[in-house]
Amino acid sequence: MNKEKPTVVVAMSGGVDSSAVAYLLKKENYNVVGATMKLLNNEATTNAINDAKKVCEVLGIKHYVFDMEKEFKEIVITNFINSYKEGKTPNPCVVCNKKFKFGLFYKKAKELLNADYIATGHYASLKDNKLVESQNTAKDQSYFLWGINKNVLPHIMFPLSKYENKDEVRHEVSKILPNTSKKKDSQEICFIPNDDYKAFLSKYTTTKPGNIYLEDNTLIGKHAGLTNYTVGQRKGLNISYKEPLFVLRIDTKNNCLIVGPKESLYKDKLRANNINILVDDFSGKILAKIRSHGPKEEVVIEKDQDELIVTFKNKVRAITPGQSIVFYHEDGTCLGGAIIKEAL
Repeated sequence: MNKEKPTVVVAMSGGVDSSAVAYLLKKENYNVVGATMKLLNNEATTNAINDAKKVCEVLGIKHYVFDMEKEFKEIVITNFINSYKEGKTPNPCVVCNKKFKFGLFYKKAKELLNADYIATGHYASLKDNKLVESQNTAKDQSYFLWGINKNVLPHIMFPLSKYENKDEVRHEVSKILPNTSKKKDSQEICFIPNDDYKAFLSKYTTTKPGNIYLEDNTLIGKHAGLTNYTVGQRKGLNISYKEPLFVLRIDTKNNCLIVGPKESLYKDKLRANNINILVDDFSGKILAKIRSHGPKEEVVIEKDQDELIVTFKNKVRAITPGQSIVFYHEDGTCLGGAIIKEAL
């Protein structure tokens, strides 16, 4: 490989975004190499590998496949299943980004392909080795990237950060890869066929019906198995009541759901663990959000041994155990994040 130019290994899926990244970096005269993670043994994965290989052929760059199927099953899929068993609602993309794209993929790219950098099609920015929200706020993915080891940040590129919308990216790709530019965006979790969570979880969990209670312990109905529900859910409760009811809490110890009116979903404090901090200075006014496209709210953070107690200035809706809370400064810098353990 030509070491006069930095070598960038692009994580390629054969889709629009990763193909655009490889194309843009090639235009900028980087020594570009494509690599695809084989995470699953199915037709979709085979197609993705073949599509990425074709893109690399058109661009005139080498393509490699990193077989990570065993690790993906042990880490991401197992965590997903176990989290639901514990009454939590996990975000597998956060785990995948931390452990795979910017963990194992980075390690293999560096050790096997002498990578100076890795690049992905994420919509996020890097400024002075700090993770920052993308200019394309509608597609910003910094919320899913808080788990990255901060020592890896100097070795990452996000070339799509300069684009304000996806149409611009598609236009770039169409110049050399017209068929790829027309591909649809992937919205589903890769290992959930047809986006059917219930069908997937039924293969690994035993659903046991139980009771549904109001906040005052009034028995109001029966549930069909706790893995079918998440905090904030309204549909599927099959309860007749004077007002709409929502899932407030999932009690796995007693195999029951606690439900209540919409206003009961709003809380102003939570406990979080599995903390990852991306900056040296975690002071000043701190904002946080508990879902990717949710609003940011001002918070006060207290450290409690290896956990965080986070208090919101304004109450937030549906604090969900298993999801992420991600912290920001007002300038869009992502400070880090943690996994929500419980609402307080």
